[in-house]
Amino acid sequence: MGTLQTILAFAFVLGVLVFVHELGHFLAAKRVGIRVLKFQLGFNPTIFSFRRGDTEYSIGALPLGGFVKMAGESPEDAPSGRDDEFLSKSKWQRFQVLIMGPVMNLLLALVLTAVVLYKGAEVAVYEDQPPVVGVVTANSPAEKAGIRPGDRILAVADHPVATWEDFFINIVSRANRELSIDLVRDGQPMTLRVTPTSTKSQSRIDVAEIGVLPNVHPHLQSLQAGDPGERSGLKPDDVIMAVDGQPMTFALQFREAIAKRPEQTMSVSILRDGMPLTLAVKTGRNGSRGWLGVVPRDESKSLNPTVVQAVEMSVRKNIQYGVLIFQSLWGLVTRETSFGQLMGPLAIAQLSGESAQLGWLALTSLMASISLNLGLLNLMPIPILDGGHIFIMALEGLARRDFSMRVKEKMLLAGFVVLMMLMVTVIYNDLTRISWIERLMPWR
Repeated sequence: MGTLQTILAFAFVLGVLVFVHELGHFLAAKRVGIRVLKFQLGFNPTIFSFRRGDTEYSIGALPLGGFVKMAGESPEDAPSGRDDEFLSKSKWQRFQVLIMGPVMNLLLALVLTAVVLYKGAEVAVYEDQPPVVGVVTANSPAEKAGIRPGDRILAVADHPVATWEDFFINIVSRANRELSIDLVRDGQPMTLRVTPTSTKSQSRIDVAEIGVLPNVHPHLQSLQAGDPGERSGLKPDDVIMAVDGQPMTFALQFREAIAKRPEQTMSVSILRDGMPLTLAVKTGRNGSRGWLGVVPRDESKSLNPTVVQAVEMSVRKNIQYGVLIFQSLWGLVTRETSFGQLMGPLAIAQLSGESAQLGWLALTSLMASISLNLGLLNLMPIPILDGGHIFIMALEGLARRDFSMRVKEKMLLAGFVVLMMLMVTVIYNDLTRISWIERLMPWR
C-alpha cells in the first residue's frame, strides 16, 4: 500500500504542477492569438485524446512532463505566412507566452502556501525567535570553532539572520565550505570561521549543519498506561532536558535515544512544573529497538491567520525561499553548494509518498515548494528552458537582428548538454538515497 500511495501521490503532484505550467503557456498563446495544435500532459505513448477546434487535448502514459505545441513554434517549421503562428508574433507577445508557464507555477506556490497557513499550521516556537545558541553539540564544527551557548548569531557568510529560520536557511546549503559566523558574546561582537559538515536528513538529502541548536526541549504529550515510561515515573507534560547527560532539543532526538537503548536504564533529566528532576528510566523492547510507550512532541505553536495575513505570510515565505534557491544555484557555480542537495524524480516521489502519509496539508506544502522551484528554475537563462528562450530573444533585441538557425542550434545544444549533466547528477543522487543501491557503490 505504501508503494501504491507513493506512486499515486507522485503522479498527482507532478500532474498538477505540469498542468498549471502548461496551462500558463496555453492561455497566453490563446490570448495573443496563436493557434495551439496540441495540449498534452505526460509523454507519449498517448493513452487518451480528443479534439476541440484547432487543438488536440491528450494524456501521455509517462507522467513526467507535458507540453503545448503551437503553430509555427519552431524555425524549422515551414512558415505559412499566417498571423496565428508563434514566430509571426512580436517579441513582446512571444515573451508573454514563454513567461506565463513559470509565472503560473510561482502563483500556484503562493496560493498553496497561503492555503496551508490559513488552515492553521503547527510551527516550532523557536523559528521566529532570535538565534541565541542553546546547545553546542559535542565535537561539532561549532564547538571546534569556539561557539558557545548564549552566543547571539548575527550573520552567516555575511547574510544577516534575525531568526532561527533565517539561520537554518543560510546554513543548509553550505556543506564543507568554510564560512564566517558573526555573533555577539557578552556584548562583544566577534567573527568566527566554521566549516559546516554534510549530513543526511530523514529523506536522505544532504544538508549542512554546524551543531548549534536553540534552547528548546521536547515534552511528553502522553504515555501508555502500564508501559515502561509510566512505570519509571514519567508523566504527561514532563519536559525532557537530557538523556545520560546528552541535551535533548527535539522529539526525534529523544525517540532515537530510546530506540538505541533496548532494556537499558538511562538517566533522564526533566522539568516537572518548573522543578528539575532526574529519573532512572528503564526501557522495554520492541523488536530490536528500545521502547517506553511515550509520545514526545516538540515545542510548537498554532498559526491561525486571517486570509489577508495568510497571503502576506505566503508572499514573505516564498520570497525568502526564492532567495535561498538562487543562492543555492549560484553556490553550485561557486562550489559552495553540494550537488548532493539536487533531487530528481525518485526523491520527489519519495517525498510525495511521505507527505501523503502525513495528510493533505503536508502534501500541499510539498507541492508549493516544488512549484516554486519549478517556476524559478524555468526562468534560468539556459537554452531549452523558458528562461533560455527569453534570454535568446533579449540578445536578439539588443543585437537588433534575429540570430541564424545555426547560432540558435548551437545555443540549444549547449543548454541540452547542461541539462543532461544536471539530469545525470540528480539521478545519481536519487540512486544513492536507495540504501541497497548505495551499498553497491564502493566509493560511497
